[in-house]
Amino acid sequence: MKITIKCFSQVKYALGIDEFVLELEAGTMTSELEQNIRSKADGKLDGISLRIAVNQKYIPNDIELNDGDEVAFIPPVQGG
Repeated sequence: MKITIKCFSQVKYALGIDEFVLELEAGTMTSELEQNIRSKADGKLDGISLRIAVNQKYIPNDIELNDGDEVAFIPPVQGG
């Protein structure tokens, strides 16, 4: 299945991209996807909590992803 990943703020800077598509196995959970994203960031996201939105809605718990879902990784809001 294909999932669109949207990255914001520190996630975008850590990965060097703001949006991409990943091919995942059916039954992949949001927690597994988060681990995948963190591993791609080579430690740049260590210690940073991320909110996850699926299809533009924040999710409170780990959920199973479906083909065509859009997942956004959103770090804490930064002041400035």
